[in-house]
Amino acid sequence: MKKNRRSFLRTLAAMTSGMMVANTVDASGVSTARRDRLGELLPLRKLGKTGEEVTMLGVGGAHVGKSDEKTAQSILEAALEGGVRFFDNAESYNSGGSEEKYGKYLVPKYRDIAFVMTKSTAKTGQLAQEHLEDSLRRMKTDYVDLWQIHAVTSPEDVDSRIANGVLEVARKAKESGKARFIGFTGHSDFNAHQRMLERTDILETCQMPINCFDPTYKSFINNVLPTLVERNMGILAMKTLSNGGFFGGTRHFFGGDNPRLVPQVVTLQEALHFVWSLPISVLITGPDHADMMREKIALAKSFKQMMEKDRLALIDRVSNAGYDGKLVEFYKV
Repeated sequence: MKKNRRSFLRTLAAMTSGMMVANTVDASGVSTARRDRLGELLPLRKLGKTGEEVTMLGVGGAHVGKSDEKTAQSILEAALEGGVRFFDNAESYNSGGSEEKYGKYLVPKYRDIAFVMTKSTAKTGQLAQEHLEDSLRRMKTDYVDLWQIHAVTSPEDVDSRIANGVLEVARKAKESGKARFIGFTGHSDFNAHQRMLERTDILETCQMPINCFDPTYKSFINNVLPTLVERNMGILAMKTLSNGGFFGGTRHFFGGDNPRLVPQVVTLQEALHFVWSLPISVLITGPDHADMMREKIALAKSFKQMMEKDRLALIDRVSNAGYDGKLVEFYKV
């Protein structure tokens, strides 16, 4: 098992450099970072077969939505100032409140430079269509850059949603231009992701947990990532710190009193640089405030590809530390 995991991770890591977008070169031959009207961007990566280039770091909309108005605005402005251009959201976050904050503080001034994504938890096609229209209205935009079927939980859930027309609504959303690209997400069970990939090839992105603990417990990295890479899909890494699980928590958004992987076993930099050393398109972070956003931006700017021996040693260190997977990645079933 460990031997197979090591071989697999070597193969994955070798592909990461191919996803990175080279900087531009000025007239004097000096390499310079990409820029837009706000300034310098964080390094870009390819979003799979979409042909799109996205910043290596993205903002998690759920955290923006649960913040007060002033904090939400400051998080978004810190992200934009730091060169982040990828913004995650979902209709289910804070009962649409997260999307409403994008409609207030992101879209009106920055729609031309922001890659805006949202998601639907709908189980039927009719509800999925309603979610899409409501999302566009709340965010005050005519289209989203990416719309995803959200939070698939099991193979049976995937089959049911497809049978009830959700996938067809996603296809039509792209066809109509209301979504430039379409994908799916989930954090509960890698078997759900495998079933979606068995059932369709029209989806262009996949969002799932990717962190340095994952290879040891009900692993999305081991069981899903190879297929995503093979199909050249855009890979969106979430729960890179286990949504509080690395900080002793056992519920979304919060740390807790359990033993902490960070900093007792792994540093914050090691944890995030490990994820960026895999062939992901974007790491989505959930900041509670602007300073936390700036901290992640600094880690993105300092990123250097982890050497193979260091990646594998980190996995061994984490897997041998004796932590209970049911606690660290409490969202998996």
